[in-house]
Amino acid sequence: MRTMRRWEMDGIGRDRLILRERPIPVPGRHEVLVAVGAVALNHRDKMVVETGRGLSLAFPFTPGSDLAGRIVALGEDAERFAIGDRVISCFTPEWVDGLRAGTARTPGYRTLGGFFAGVLAEYVVLPEHWLVMAPESLDDAEASTLPCAALTAWFALVERGHVRAGETVLIRGTGGVALFGLQFAKLHGATVIMSCSPEKGDRARELGADHIIDRHRKDGLDALYALTGDRGADHVLETVGGAYLGQSVQAAAVGGHIYQIGAIDGFDLSSPAMPLMMKDVTIHGIGTGHRRALEDMVRAVERVGMAPVLDSRFPMPALPDALDRLDKGPFGKIVIEMAGGANQGGSI
Repeated sequence: MRTMRRWEMDGIGRDRLILRERPIPVPGRHEVLVAVGAVALNHRDKMVVETGRGLSLAFPFTPGSDLAGRIVALGEDAERFAIGDRVISCFTPEWVDGLRAGTARTPGYRTLGGFFAGVLAEYVVLPEHWLVMAPESLDDAEASTLPCAALTAWFALVERGHVRAGETVLIRGTGGVALFGLQFAKLHGATVIMSCSPEKGDRARELGADHIIDRHRKDGLDALYALTGDRGADHVLETVGGAYLGQSVQAAAVGGHIYQIGAIDGFDLSSPAMPLMMKDVTIHGIGTGHRRALEDMVRAVERVGMAPVLDSRFPMPALPDALDRLDKGPFGKIVIEMAGGANQGGSI
């Protein structure tokens, strides 16, 4: 029996991560076997490993949600792809289009590397409709960054916000979502203001940021008003959470849009009410996006030749080192590259 390597957890915590040998799985009906080329890490993956994030994880549990790889075997009646096709995963795999599943009482949160087992393995079996074609213009490491971080930024600015040329976008930080937001905003002709540390500001300018505001400045809001002639930002990518939502409301233009994405500063959000009401601000809760938007985004990325920003690449056994790097606030995405058969073509 052929075997592969797979990261597993027997409990919560980084010390519970173990790289094990397992049999290569066999695809069932409407499933495909993917030889994984690369897996991109998200801050959310780190939270799942370290805290479980309140999820009912079935142990042994494999973390990770964002893969790029190649189809190497088809299960019965699998017709969406052919052997040899390069694919990427869908972060919320059951959300194809339209409204997200769930109710007011119980919102839907069925994701890879959370509700479903993750993809930090050399081979994975997935239902065929949980995947989309990877852009030919990107290698596996680059393509693996698209399912969560890139789609989150795209879904906010393009799918929900309909960002247009001439508008102003304020983005906090220089993580994966932030830098994809910068690239997508510039793709649509918007002016981008980044709030980040000075040492990362020069690199953000190289990617197209029009203005940099030192995130440590106490008068950062006044600096934003000065840059926009007191208009404020038409769109705000809020990637921090906590009390920063209040700062985003104050930064927003009249009729502006705020996309609540991250919760690094906490899940309990706070904001003054008056500017929120008087400026007619719309707050969008963004939990990635659906498969149709991912397919739209892949076409756009391929058409314009956009390249994701990679902070670093690690070999599969170095997952603990990659998580350490994630702790330090990377500039762009961190990717785990597999040593399996993803780039060798053929079938298994």
